[in-house]
Amino acid sequence: MSLTTLDFDSSTLSCVLRQSTYPDVRRLRVQVSEDTVILSGIVPSFFLKQIAQESLRSCLGGRRLINKVVVVPAK
Repeated sequence: MSLTTLDFDSSTLSCVLRQSTYPDVRRLRVQVSEDTVILSGIVPSFFLKQIAQESLRSCLGGRRLINKVVVVPAK
């Protein structure tokens, strides 16, 4: 899904994450303020943290992305 509009709210960005083929990425949370997008939640690998971050990058519309996703390896 490629989005290029500059005005994305948290529900739209959450929808982008829900399009992921990775269930752990689909469960992450997004908060949006005027100049910041905060990505948070837990994933089992750094790879999934990066996948989530990069899936939102094209939708930031000039906002700064703060990636607060925590990596907790599966046992």
